[in-house]
Order: sequence, then structure tokens, then C-alpha cells
Amino acid sequence: MSSISSNFEKVYGHSPHICASAPGRVNLIGEHIDFSEGFVLPFAISDCTDVAIARTNEKLIKIASVQRNSEVISVAISDISPNLKGDWERYVLGVIWSLGITTGLEIFIDGKVPVGAGLSSSAALEASVATALNSLFSLGHDLPTLARLCQKAENDYVGMPCGIMDQSVSLMAEKGSALLLDCRDLTTKNISFDVASHGLELLIIDTQVHHALVDGGYAERRGSCDSVVNKLKKISMRHLSLDELFSKRSEITETEFLRAHHAVTEIQRVLDAVIALEKNDFVELGNLINASHNSLRDDYTVSCPELDCAVDASLAAGALGARMVGGGFGGSAIALVKAQNVESTKKGIEKAFQDKGYKAPRFFTSLPSQGARTL
Repeated sequence: MSSISSNFEKVYGHSPHICASAPGRVNLIGEHIDFSEGFVLPFAISDCTDVAIARTNEKLIKIASVQRNSEVISVAISDISPNLKGDWERYVLGVIWSLGITTGLEIFIDGKVPVGAGLSSSAALEASVATALNSLFSLGHDLPTLARLCQKAENDYVGMPCGIMDQSVSLMAEKGSALLLDCRDLTTKNISFDVASHGLELLIIDTQVHHALVDGGYAERRGSCDSVVNKLKKISMRHLSLDELFSKRSEITETEFLRAHHAVTEIQRVLDAVIALEKNDFVELGNLINASHNSLRDDYTVSCPELDCAVDASLAAGALGARMVGGGFGGSAIALVKAQNVESTKKGIEKAFQDKGYKAPRFFTSLPSQGARTL
């Protein structure tokens, strides 16, 4: 019996009907452009959220998790709506609501994706629940549809106006590859991401500054991008060239220009990164990763002192490239480093954090892993 299944049984007294698992993600490049019909290049990490679910005849949704000491939260199905107050369980209820499930459920969750670290713990939770329910109720949704339903749960139920990237990669990723995702139509292409055979490693640096993206910072920046699109009469940022952005700079505010400048240049950086990977040109990939961080820091202003410190210390230690990942305002950074320099890079980052009086960072690595699956 799997760990998630046995934990479910300890809480509810019987076996679950379905178990599923979905991973968190690291976005190699392509940040804050998934809602602009851009391209992104994430991969799934090995850390996953597992879920076990059983149907019941009650008109209740019961939710418990390892991380909350198996305390059971009970919600009447008739009460489920975006107006219902709550905490982390709103992500689970949002998926149930989005998928149109009206049957009683018992749910147990074990979330092993670090929360607030910029590794998309919320999407892993949504994707695991959606994968389980899609199978349990034979809904027949394909992966792009499930991704959109998970996004709907987060946008319309939780109230977080995220794009489509995180849910898509958690559902669609394949082992050994980064996922080139076209956020306009959710078409994908697997791009081999084999750094190990080239003597490199992707170091993930959790600053332990935990962000809360529902606080409005994300929404304000997305609003600026939407405003540019409306003022310049574009379908999306994808349809805006850099030359046109500069020629129409006087038609938008300076803040809107900076946000749009990030979006337009970041979309191109993703396409350039794919070319670099296909040529195994990791020096160029590192340059693009650096440019991405500079844009997120200066144009999109979603970095923070701890993220900048992690990036600067990584580069000082010889990393080919480093940048913040995720929504920003905290969370994690990545650094592309030579394998023999991993430990010295960690020590350099730790010393830089200590010198500035920051909380000690955490480090981990992950090879590109498999997307969501039933267990």
C-alpha cells in the first residue's frame, strides 16, 4: 500500500478509490508571459503533491493533509462558491467547483513541493486533484482542458490571476525534457535538457522569503500588461514588436512601458533559449538566463534583495547564468553551474546571505521529471 493510501485510511477508516500525484516546476526561462500568449520553457521537478480521494454518499467535501496534522476540514457541497472564505483548501475546492463535481468526497493530501518557494506548489495541488477526479469520474478531459480548468479554479475561485504555465507543465511534462509551451493554444514541444552530460547542474536556491501572490502585486503587473494591449489595440503582447513598443511609448505610461518591455523581450528570450539548447550552447543559455533576471528586476520589478543576492553570489562564484524564478517577491532562484563548482557556489551564496543578515537559504537540484499521473 502506498504512503498516501495508508495515510488516507488512517484518517477516514477505509481505502481511497483513486490516488494521483503531480509535480512542482522550475521555469528555465519565460517568466510572467504566460498570460500574454507567450512561450515558456519550464520543467517538472521531482517534488510532488500526492492525493488520495474516495467518493461518499454525504453532501460534504472532507479535506485533510499531512502538512496540517491530518485535521479534517468539512465543507457542504452547497456552500462551495468563490465567495466562500478559507485557506489552502480553497485550491482543492476550486478544482472541484471548476470540474463541476457535486458528489461527496473524502480527500487526503501530502504536499511535498515547498510552499512559497516559487516552485508552484499551488499548481501541483490543483493538478493532482484534477488528475484524480478526471479518472475517478471518467470525465474524459484531455490535458490542455484539465490545465485550463485548473487555471479557472485559481483565477476565478481562489482569486489569483495566474497564467496557464504552471498547471500545464505539472500535467504535461515528460522526464528528461523541458516543455516548450505555446500559451496561446497550449501546443507543446519537448526540448531535451541534459545538463549533466555536459558537466553542468541546475542549482535551485530557496531564499526562504515566502511570497503570497494573492496580495495584489501580481495582479497589478498583469493589469499593466492588459492596459498596454488595450491602448495599443493588440490581441496580446505576443503581437507587439519591440520597434512598435518604442514607437508608441508616448501612448502608454512609463510603468506600462517597462512591463511591456519585459514581456516582449522575454518572449524572444525563450525562443532564443530553445535554439541554444538545441545547439548545446550553454554559455548562450546562461546569458539569456542573466538577461531574464535583469528584466524581471528592472522592468517588471518582481525581484527582492534576497533573490538579487542569490543571483549575484552565484555569478560571482562562476555560474554561467542565474535568475529568479516564479512569481517573484521572494521564493527561489536558479543557477546554471559547473558540476564541480556546486559546493563552492553554495558556500558563496551562504556567505553572501550571512553577510547581509538574511535567513540561510536552502539548496536542492532536480532533473526534469514526469508530469501528473494516477498512482
